[in-house]
Amino acid sequence: MEINFELLSAILDAYPYQVVFCDRQHIIRYMNKAAHQLYDGTIGVGDSIFNCHNQDSCRKIEAFLARADAGEGEMPEAVNLQKGEREFFTPVRDKGGKVIGYFERHEWYWDLKPLDGNG
Repeated sequence: MEINFELLSAILDAYPYQVVFCDRQHIIRYMNKAAHQLYDGTIGVGDSIFNCHNQDSCRKIEAFLARADAGEGEMPEAVNLQKGEREFFTPVRDKGGKVIGYFERHEWYWDLKPLDGNG
């Protein structure tokens, strides 16, 4: 099986959270299926991510990008109590380690008790 855009898109579409990848100029270059469903035309590929963020959020994104340039990996961003999610700023690097863009990763948080009830 060849790894190509179609396969990578299918993998990212299987992820239940939205993935919005932005380049260094904060232009949206990719959105997975969950992102398309959530944003439903309010933002899209080719738009600036800053179109859907307030000034404070834009400054935070710029600061996260600067930290990534300084060598940091994925960074905790926020806990969204309304959605029950944790959000992370995730830099994407080329083979040489240079940051070429970023996305925000979401995950549901939950109680870490064993699933079988023993513990």
